[in-house]
Amino acid sequence: MNYRVARFSTFLLFVSLFCFTSLSAQTVPTDEASIKSGEALFKTNCYSCHRIKQKWTGPALAGYETRVPSIEWTIAWVKNSSKLIASGDEYANKIYNEYNKSQMTSFTNLKDDEILSILAYVQAEAAKPDEEKIAPGPIDTSKGSGIPSSYINAIVIGMIVILVLLLVVLGFIVSTLKRFVENKNLTEEEKEVVQSPITISTITKSPGFYFILVFIIGTIGFKTVIDGLYTIGVQQGYAPKQPIAFSHKIHAGDNEVNCKYCHTGVMKGKQANIPSPNICMNCHTQIKTESPEIKKIYSAIGYDPATGTYSGKTEPIRWVRIHNIPDLAYFNHAQHVNVGGIECQTCHGPVEEMEVVYQYSLLTMGWCIDCHRKTEVNGKDNAYYDKLIQLHEQSKGKNNKMKVEDIGGLECAKCHY
Repeated sequence: MNYRVARFSTFLLFVSLFCFTSLSAQTVPTDEASIKSGEALFKTNCYSCHRIKQKWTGPALAGYETRVPSIEWTIAWVKNSSKLIASGDEYANKIYNEYNKSQMTSFTNLKDDEILSILAYVQAEAAKPDEEKIAPGPIDTSKGSGIPSSYINAIVIGMIVILVLLLVVLGFIVSTLKRFVENKNLTEEEKEVVQSPITISTITKSPGFYFILVFIIGTIGFKTVIDGLYTIGVQQGYAPKQPIAFSHKIHAGDNEVNCKYCHTGVMKGKQANIPSPNICMNCHTQIKTESPEIKKIYSAIGYDPATGTYSGKTEPIRWVRIHNIPDLAYFNHAQHVNVGGIECQTCHGPVEEMEVVYQYSLLTMGWCIDCHRKTEVNGKDNAYYDKLIQLHEQSKGKNNKMKVEDIGGLECAKCHY
C-alpha cells in the first residue's frame, strides 16, 4: 500500500513540475504572424523611446535576450517597471540608474502573448543585416510630378493657333454672306445696314451685348453666393496658435513617433484623444529639458526638473481644437483606423511635415460621401466582411470591388443618429 502511495505521489510531483515548467518557461514565437503583430505593437507603444539597433531615449533592444535575466523578467518589466524597481531587483535598478532614473511607461494593458510578439519582432529585426547607407546624390529637377513646361508651351501655342483660325474662318463667312446679300434687290435702308462697318461702338450699343453682359455678371454673382453658402462652417486651412508650440514635424516626422503612441484613443473609440502631459513626460524628463516650451509643460503639471519631484499644483493646458464636425454628425476614429485601415494622413494630410498643424481636408458632408463612394472595404483578416464580399462578387463580379457605399455607407443613419 505504501509503495502505491509513494508511486502516486511521485507521479503527482512529476506532473506538477511539468505543468509549472510549461507555464513558466515562456518562449518567444518565431512565426510570421506573431512577428507582424509585434511590429504593429512595437511601432504603437515602443518606437517613441526605443530603436532596435540604436540607443535612443531608452536602450537599443537588439540582443536584449543576452542581457535580461529571463523572458518572464522582461514581461514583468514591460508591464510595470516601477514595481520591479521597488522590489529591489538588481538588474531593474541597474537600468533605472543608468538612464538617470527615467521611469519607463508601464504597459499593464498588454497581454503576455502581445509582449512576446513584440520580442519576436525585435529579434527578427536584430537578425537582419544593417542596411548600407547611400549618400544622397544630386536632385534631378528635370523630372517633375507635373506636366513638363514644353508640353504647357505647346498647349498654349496650339490654343492661340486655333483661335486665329477661328477668326479667319468667321471673317471669311461674314465676307461671303455680305457678297451674297449685296446681289439681292435690297432697299436703300437694307443696303445701309449691310454695308455699315462692324465696330466696337456698334457692338456695345446692341441689345444682345447688354443681354450677354447682364447674363455673365448674374452668373458670376450667383456662383459667388452659392460658393459662399457652401463654405459656411468650413475651416479648411485653419491653423490656430497653440499654448505650447508643438511641432508634429519634429515628433512624427524627424523622430518617427507613431501617431497612436500619443493619440491613444484612435484604435479604441470615437475620439483620438488629446495627449495628456504624462505622455510628454515619458521622454521630456530627459530630452530638451531646457526648452521654454517644455518648461510650459513642467509648469502645468507642477514638475521641478532640478529635483525630479511634483508639487501637486496643476493647471490644464488649454489646447485649441482644430478639427471639428457638427454635433449632428457622428464620426468614430476606431471604425475608420482600426477596422477600415485608413491612414491618419488620408484625412489630416501630411502631419509629419507640419510645424503648425492645420485643417487639411474640407470635412464636409460631400467630402465624406465622396470618400465612401471611392474607398474599398478593408476585408483583410476580418471575417465579419467575408460573406458580404462573397455575395458582392457573385452579383457584380470579382473585378468590381466592394465599396463602403455598397454596405450602407451612404445611409443617413450611419452618421446622423
